[in-house]
Amino acid sequence: MKHNGFEFDNYFKNYPDEKGFFGKYGGAYVSDELKKAMEETTEAYYTICKSSKFIAELRKIRRDFQGRPTPISYLERLSSSIGNVQLYVKREDLNHSGAHKLNHCMGEALLAKYMGKKKIIAETGAGQHGVALATAAAYFGLECDIYMGSVDIKKQAPNVARMKILGANVVEVTHGLATLKEAVDAAFDAYTKNYKDILYCIGSVLGPHPFPLMVRDFQSVIGVEAREQFINMTGELPDAVVACVGGGSNAMGIFSGFLNDPVDIYGVEPLGRGTALGDHAASLQYGTEGIMHGFNSIMLKDENGEPAPVYSVASGLDYPSSGPEHAFLHELGRVKYDVINDEETIDAFFTLSRMEGIIPAIESAHAVAYGMKLAKKMGHGSILINLSGRGDKDMDYIIEKYGIR
Repeated sequence: MKHNGFEFDNYFKNYPDEKGFFGKYGGAYVSDELKKAMEETTEAYYTICKSSKFIAELRKIRRDFQGRPTPISYLERLSSSIGNVQLYVKREDLNHSGAHKLNHCMGEALLAKYMGKKKIIAETGAGQHGVALATAAAYFGLECDIYMGSVDIKKQAPNVARMKILGANVVEVTHGLATLKEAVDAAFDAYTKNYKDILYCIGSVLGPHPFPLMVRDFQSVIGVEAREQFINMTGELPDAVVACVGGGSNAMGIFSGFLNDPVDIYGVEPLGRGTALGDHAASLQYGTEGIMHGFNSIMLKDENGEPAPVYSVASGLDYPSSGPEHAFLHELGRVKYDVINDEETIDAFFTLSRMEGIIPAIESAHAVAYGMKLAKKMGHGSILINLSGRGDKDMDYIIEKYGIR
């Protein structure tokens, strides 16, 4: 399929290129010392991803441990309340540990085992990546450190407890805004000091090459399953696919199944409290090109050109940049990136819970809110929303801040 003159037939073979670029975005902007680590990881991944033994083990893990494939649910009551557009959700909340994150964490941990690493480390915002990596570490018998901002530790207490129960060491990060960006900074510092014994398992389609490629590949199981399931359910493709975008792993997971199809694709960023810098985390909507955490993408910058302070009601979305592949797809116009604010998100959180018996993660509620909004504009057709995680982790925070509506 062509879009704006760009051919998508061989997209996944061509992007990223051998240096990790999606057009001008991506790459590996790291110190000379970390270059060795990235080269080692790249070589190991390119070797293992073609191994039938690795693929067979990963498929077995997905089937017997994760509970894949996750289903698609038709939201009949919610659809009827809006009009004639039919809404569906891909149920990543039913993936073991409660979100899509385990899809790449099991793959990364398996890679670490193959490379002979003793420990895996990561950052986390909402805690779902941390829980998923702690789960993977327990499964494979690896040590695990999770770096998490003190603000997010308070917001996501249930996930912090889960990580500790699973045996992970939760490292509190207190500098700066003490949220996701600072957690990434701290994890990178730790990785630089001891990369020979550890593998940094980045939690999204960002960071230096090969991580945007690896995470996309591991998450593509969502799109592969969803495309086949939707056709089996309805006899056709959805008219639109919607997913929330912070770093963008769940979105690239489901988008990858439909990039070469005549389907409208929407990435939903957090508008938070409004358009002022520091009140949102909508980097693709309001950012400019810049390098941070080892990759070139679109980022929100302060007056000095440094990563700007960001905010979102969803801890997993408050990051001042976005994965380089999202920046590329935005530039190509293949994916439309739009925004949803906190209030719309919380309304969708309660609406989905009350009308369909599904309590979504706040991150996922951004996509649900946009899907509902889009349905009112479309008038007819079908929308597939990636429900990237469940809302158990958000219950205490929601009740404390918003009460029971």
